[in-house]
Amino acid sequence: MALEKDFEFVSSDRIIFGNGCIVKVKEAAQDFGRKALLVCGSGSVPLDNLVNILKEGEITFEIFRVENEPDISGIDAGISKAKSTGCTFVIGYGGGSVMDSAKAISAMMTNPGVLMDYLEVIGGGRKIVNSPAPMIAIPTTAGTGTEVTRNAVIASSEHNVKVSMRSPLMVPRVAIVDPELTITMPPSVTASTGMDALTQVIEGFVSNKANPMTDALAKEGIIRGSRALLRAYQNGRDLQARYDMSLTSLFGGLVLGNSGLGAVHGFAGPIGGMFHAPHGVICASLLPSVMKYNALEISNRAGMEAIQKKFNEIGQWVTGKPDASVEDGIAWIEDLAKKLEIPGLREIGIKKSNFASIIEKASVASSMQKNPVKLDTETLKLILEAAY
Repeated sequence: MALEKDFEFVSSDRIIFGNGCIVKVKEAAQDFGRKALLVCGSGSVPLDNLVNILKEGEITFEIFRVENEPDISGIDAGISKAKSTGCTFVIGYGGGSVMDSAKAISAMMTNPGVLMDYLEVIGGGRKIVNSPAPMIAIPTTAGTGTEVTRNAVIASSEHNVKVSMRSPLMVPRVAIVDPELTITMPPSVTASTGMDALTQVIEGFVSNKANPMTDALAKEGIIRGSRALLRAYQNGRDLQARYDMSLTSLFGGLVLGNSGLGAVHGFAGPIGGMFHAPHGVICASLLPSVMKYNALEISNRAGMEAIQKKFNEIGQWVTGKPDASVEDGIAWIEDLAKKLEIPGLREIGIKKSNFASIIEKASVASSMQKNPVKLDTETLKLILEAAY
């Protein structure tokens, strides 16, 4: 029997999870100073409760709003505001875009140079050497799990792509995950963020960097997410479903931060940079076809029995049937996307003439390198055609 591979596991110093646990931000914030840059969204998520809790803890703050997906100019504006107003730490309160913005701002508050120096693919890929300003992450959606990950995804309109800045030092110091904060998500956001969470635990489970610890979290996330997502979509006030989806998202973040993802997210970065569509919608559109062609490639190669078994286990967990196959799992995911009214690649504006550019950019994406098998250009094209 072959020995299991070695691994390391990176996470936040402290994870606080549970209904109503947002009140713990008062205690956590007092460890980091007296003035925070409060990074939040455009206003759809109420701030009143958080503001009152911070005031009770005598924590002052400057509000910095993220109107769209994080981009270089927006991050630069946040860095400038944090430094000019004397903020010593950052609180991120919102969805994935808010969290990524907050993480990038906190990193650049303490490191030299400009943001482009640190971006992968289009920038210098420079290593972050100084610990970022402390950050408390409070997600209000259940999707990205970025409250416990080591990277921030930044859009570049100049390059029509989304890329990461990445470092183990970028993991937020404290993650406060309160499922009750996700109740206000509208059904469409519940669907797209939930499909992102489910995709992350599935891709992380079969990643070529997966390990026993990420496998355990991924399994639990797949089971909980596949049972809860449709319920949360149909009834946003189903607290058990919201609880399970928040756990799936959290586990997805822990998994992707330590095992990486795969071809779905390899495609999603370039597509997200080229077309304005929710990240989870892109993931949902691609997941069945990526699973199909991954499973096909694996079945044609020797020595891949262990990963083939994992794909069949995914089928069993999502369907709840002990004898299900990967094909059954793929069909189940396709049916779920239909019930969630997720649009396909065609509906979000992609044309077949865009395929070559998407494939070129996706081939060098970091997530693509963690796919369980290397996919050639022709197979990548077949995936896009199947998802179209």
